[in-house]
Order: sequence, then structure tokens, then C-alpha cells
Amino acid sequence: MTTLRIHTIIRAYRRSHSLTQTQFGELLGVTAQAVSKWERQLCYPDITLLPALARVLGVSLEYLLGADDAS
Repeated sequence: MTTLRIHTIIRAYRRSHSLTQTQFGELLGVTAQAVSKWERQLCYPDITLLPALARVLGVSLEYLLGADDAS
């Protein structure tokens, strides 16, 4: 079974682009608190956000969900 690594991908992207959690959240229309919870693995993004999240991160949905090792 593949472990979801969404939290790692989000945190790495946000930091590499020097974005605050607030700024990253604004790209997706969510709060900084939501981004914080995702990064700390307290919860996952809503399924309806996954296509937009993949677009913002520049990765495929398969990669985001751990089903593909290449973006």
C-alpha cells in the first residue's frame, strides 16, 4: 500500500517558492489553517481541490496521490 505524501509535496513546493501558508492557501481558495493541517498530516485536502492542487504544484494527480513516481 502506498502512503500518501501530499503533505511533503505541499510543504516542499510552498517553501521552494517562498510562500507563506496564507499565500499558498489563497492560490487554492482555502485558509492558512487548512494548509497548516495538510502539512502536519492532521487532515488531507478535500477531494474536490485535488485537480487544482495538482495544477498549482505542477504535478500529475497520480503523482500527488502516490500512484506514479514521476510528475
